[in-house]
Amino acid sequence: MEPKKNQHVELKRNSLLYFFMGMFLVLLLIYTALEWKTYYETPDWDISLINPDMLPDEEIPITIQKLPPPPPPQIQAPPVIEIVEDDTDLEETVIESSETDQYEEITPIETIEVADEDEPEIVPWVLIEDAPIFPGCENVTDKEEKKICFQNMMQKHIQKNIRYPKIAQEMGLEGRVNVVFTIQKDGTIGDVRMRGSHESLEGEAARIISKLPRMTPGKQRGNAVKVPFSIPITFKLN
Repeated sequence: MEPKKNQHVELKRNSLLYFFMGMFLVLLLIYTALEWKTYYETPDWDISLINPDMLPDEEIPITIQKLPPPPPPQIQAPPVIEIVEDDTDLEETVIESSETDQYEEITPIETIEVADEDEPEIVPWVLIEDAPIFPGCENVTDKEEKKICFQNMMQKHIQKNIRYPKIAQEMGLEGRVNVVFTIQKDGTIGDVRMRGSHESLEGEAARIISKLPRMTPGKQRGNAVKVPFSIPITFKLN
């Protein structure tokens, strides 16, 4: 069966091809229009051909600063010169010699007063000649053994009187309290200072030190002096 129309003269046969070609040409035209660049022509200047006399002169204004006038010079009065007459008698200063001679009496040695030596008020524990004596160490004769006996008696006193604070037990607090106190000239305890990890432990350490007995004071050159002593108190839960 033959078609009624001739395909060679059909207008819609290549319509899709013509459409894409037209779209391509339009997009190419738009792209060319957007990317088109123009430049202004600038003349070539030769700096060497510029005449400096043709440039305008810039006048700098002259400013005058008014300074205050200098202060007037101070006129000093000339020194007064006293004229001494020749007849005036001047007293001459006589310088006496301080050297002794054979006729000068010598003061007896017995009449010369010797100043008392300055005794120290506080002597450290390591430098004290006669350490303080803890009750119970009176029979010890050696000085170094007296110090050892003092320290041992202090440990026994702490172990006997220590009471673990209830607050510290409930909170599980442990630690060390460093205690420093001074054995006074009369054997009493004073100037107690301490530092620990908690106030409850420090309070218990202060209570233990307050129960220390009266001691025999330390002596330096036979005179009673103050002797500071330090000891750590350790609190540990079983």
